[in-house]
Amino acid sequence: MIIDLPATTTTAVAKKLIKLRQEGGAVALGRVLTLVIVTDTSSTTEAIDAANVASREHPCRIIVLATGSTEKGVDAEIRIGGDAGASEVIILTAPAEALVHADTLVMPLLLPDAPIVAWWPREAPANPGADVIGAMAHRRITDSYRSADPRASIRRLAEAYRPGDTDLAWTRTTIWRGLLASTLDQPPFEPVLRATVAGQDDHSSLDLLAAWLGEELDCEVDVVRTPGAQAVTSVTLTRASGDITLARPSGKVAILSQPQQPDHRIALPVRQLHECIAEELRRLDEDEMYGEVLTQGLRRVAS
Repeated sequence: MIIDLPATTTTAVAKKLIKLRQEGGAVALGRVLTLVIVTDTSSTTEAIDAANVASREHPCRIIVLATGSTEKGVDAEIRIGGDAGASEVIILTAPAEALVHADTLVMPLLLPDAPIVAWWPREAPANPGADVIGAMAHRRITDSYRSADPRASIRRLAEAYRPGDTDLAWTRTTIWRGLLASTLDQPPFEPVLRATVAGQDDHSSLDLLAAWLGEELDCEVDVVRTPGAQAVTSVTLTRASGDITLARPSGKVAILSQPQQPDHRIALPVRQLHECIAEELRRLDEDEMYGEVLTQGLRRVAS
């Protein structure tokens, strides 16, 4: 069900939600958090679709603040039932000048006594923790890869990092990090002398994965950037006994090659947006590893 409320107020939207619950129980209770998505109208559909899929694992109230042109005041849309997954979606479209005080728009719609997560699907503020929405949130999710300049964006985030920040470019490396860590947990237990990360030239996941390797293995890391590649394509760890290579040329299946062992094929598709959001909503505490990699390990990666 989709309900349009043109030229309205957030107080009126909150009253409408209560009325819907009282009349038909259409809006279920039991939400575990409030997810506030700050975007523009061109990215709204993609972000809502991803959040709806993630809400099946994390039932929540989704509030979308979309920058757009409206004739008068704030236009609202409420989605419940089949149009909202396991969540309830409230879309507020307002001119950019109205979103300067976005916290006043959001407050009447927040779930009581529930954590707040802020997500910027495209361009994020230079300092998410100082943003009016970011300051309210327990977790702040950015996506440097989808910004206009991914590599510059991740370095700005490093300068402004606060506990509670995370970036989906980091989340996209989770499986890579797990596979590489499990490989190094097997004999021979030799130090890694050098690491090489290869992939898409402007993908910020390369920088974060390289920073993690350099920080954890205390070794030099090279980044090979290839225009037209698909995300991370390979990681090579050089040891005295030979190279360990995890390569994903097709974007779907990776091949793990190690000295004196047969190659192993591993399903490793490029992660979808809803998978990354669902992973980040599983934790509301500080991601200490991300903070360490962002503020310290990133210095090892050539600018």
